[in-house]
Amino acid sequence: MELIIGLISGAVGGNVAGGLLKNLNQGVLINSLSGIVGGGIGGTVLSMLGANAGGGMDLAGILSQVAGGGIGGGAVLAIVGAVRAQLGK
Repeated sequence: MELIIGLISGAVGGNVAGGLLKNLNQGVLINSLSGIVGGGIGGTVLSMLGANAGGGMDLAGILSQVAGGGIGGGAVLAIVGAVRAQLGK
């Protein structure tokens, strides 16, 4: 269940980052896919570092998964956007 939370929040984070950073926006589909990948990675990294407040399904665990997924999704979208911008030159 924690992975699903990370993936969903990653998709949201990717789209939010795409909306805020217009020069890196890749459209809803690419933003969402990049966010899902980043959300999975972000949530997994936080779990490995022990920063997900016990890893349970309590409020603190859910919020840490949402934060990790959202930040990871935004980060991967920024990387994808920067790479695609460089390839387009």
